[in-house]
Amino acid sequence: MPHRPLARALAALVALLTATLGALLVPGTAQAATVNYVALGDSYSSGVGAGPYDWSGCLRSQKSYAPLWAAAHGVTSFSFPACGGAVTADVINDQVNALSTGTTMVTITIGGNDAGFADVITSCRFGSTSSCTNAVNGAKAFATSTLPGRLDATYAAIRDRAPNARLIVLGYPRLFETTSCGWLAMSTYKRTILNEAADVLASVTSARAAAAGATFADTRPTFAGHGVCAADPWIRDVSGVIEAYHPDADGYRYGYLPALNAVTG
Repeated sequence: MPHRPLARALAALVALLTATLGALLVPGTAQAATVNYVALGDSYSSGVGAGPYDWSGCLRSQKSYAPLWAAAHGVTSFSFPACGGAVTADVINDQVNALSTGTTMVTITIGGNDAGFADVITSCRFGSTSSCTNAVNGAKAFATSTLPGRLDATYAAIRDRAPNARLIVLGYPRLFETTSCGWLAMSTYKRTILNEAADVLASVTSARAAAAGATFADTRPTFAGHGVCAADPWIRDVSGVIEAYHPDADGYRYGYLPALNAVTG
């Protein structure tokens, strides 16, 4: 009988320690980490192809992967300066102004416009096989010679403004399936060399991201089987001048978002 008060006190202490450890170890019971997220980049980040768009002139869509990720993760703050048509200089001169020492996560797609994405696609869609080949070879040469320096400068500018942030660089998908696609489609050869150019761009971007200490999220696996000419394409063909050869809403939700989730958890 004289030991009962001590036993009760020990039991209460054990219960308190158990509850405290449970709050620390059980997911969802501890205080959520602060996530201040800034989404930089070009049209593949702003959401061109998904629509509807805001009135900024940058063709930003809430159906792009960035706002979808922010909404799903309940971020503390979200800034979305990504802009359709952006090149690396635009990120350095304008978009990094949205960053600060309080920024904890940055995503970006960039480099396609530097390499002449629109001109290459136009040459291949409406030009001859030789003009397509020349355009693709020129873009590949640019991607391996000039683009690395531009990417390095861009990632350095991001690091300078947001030294505490995790930088995630997302790549571009292969745009095409190479199966039969009807007589109005690009030839299999043109689609093949365009996909090869996408592979070169992914290789260069991945290498420069790694050199900058960033994480590269490869979107080619998540888009596989859903390019132009697929039974269920997530890439627009020539359905719109601005939106052509950009992901549609499914592409951002089921192609880009899973690629980002795969590296953020």
